[in-house]
Amino acid sequence: MAFSFLKQFEKDAGSTLVVDALNLAFRWKHQGRTDFAQDYVGTVQSLAQSYNCEKIIITADQGSSSYRKNLDPGYKQNRKDKYAEQTEEEAEAFREFFQEYEKTLAALENQYPVLRYEGVEADDIAAHLVKFKGHYGLDKIWLVSSDRDWDLLIDDTVSRFSYVTRKEVTKDNWSDHYDVSRDEYISLKCLTGDKGDNVPGIPGVGPKRAQGLIEQFGSAMDVYDATPISGAYKYIQSVNEHAEQILKNYELMDLITYCDEAIGVDNINDIEEKLLVKN
Repeated sequence: MAFSFLKQFEKDAGSTLVVDALNLAFRWKHQGRTDFAQDYVGTVQSLAQSYNCEKIIITADQGSSSYRKNLDPGYKQNRKDKYAEQTEEEAEAFREFFQEYEKTLAALENQYPVLRYEGVEADDIAAHLVKFKGHYGLDKIWLVSSDRDWDLLIDDTVSRFSYVTRKEVTKDNWSDHYDVSRDEYISLKCLTGDKGDNVPGIPGVGPKRAQGLIEQFGSAMDVYDATPISGAYKYIQSVNEHAEQILKNYELMDLITYCDEAIGVDNINDIEEKLLVKN
C-alpha cells in the first residue's frame, strides 16, 4: 500500500474520518503523479483502519467560496492570478491532475459519502459536520488535511492528521503547535490574516503583536471594541485605522460560526439526506 503510519494508534470504535479531498490529492500532484486514484482510495482506507474509523466522509471543494467572494472579491485572487501566469506545460499538468482527481472522487463516491457543492469549500462542510456532530452521530472525528485552518475545528473529540508533517494536532498536544489557546486561535487569525487565502490582517500586526493584543484585551472582538486604543506605536494606530477588518475577518475565517451561511440551506439538506439516510 502506498501509505503507512509510523506507529499504530489506539483503537477507538465509533470514530469518523473526514477527508479534505483536494488537499490530500496534492500529495500526488507534488510527486508529479497523474495515476493516483487507486493509491488515493487505498490511503483513505489505510487511515480509516489505523484510526479504526467506522465511517469515512469525503469533503471536497467545488470552486472557491461564493459566500466569501461576496464578502471580499479579493478572496483567493492571489491563487487565480498565479494560475493565470502558468506556462502551457504547467497548465497541461494541472489539467491531467484534475482529470485524475475527478476520477478519484468518482471511485470514492461508490463507497463513501462525497460532499461537494458549487461555490462551497471543504472547510465549511467539515465545520458543519463538527458543529453538528451529535446530530450526525459522529462520536469522534479525525480530520485529514494539511490545512491549519482546520485546527479551528479541534475540540475534545475532534483532531487533525496532516499527511505533510505526519503529525497530529489534538486538544491534548495543542500547546506543542501554538502559543495561543484553542479559543484564541481564531482571534490570532483575525488579527494577522491569511496570506494563502489573500485575507489581509492588520498591517504591522504579526503573530507576536497579535498575541500581545489578545493577552491585553481578550479576543480580537474585544480588541475591536476597545478601539480607538491609545498609544503612539504605529501598529496600535494601524489597529485603530483598520479595526473594521477584524469584523470582516471573523466572517471570512470563523468556520464554526459561519459555515452554514457558506454552505446554504439546500446543500445542508443534501448533507443530511446523504449522512442520515445512508449511515
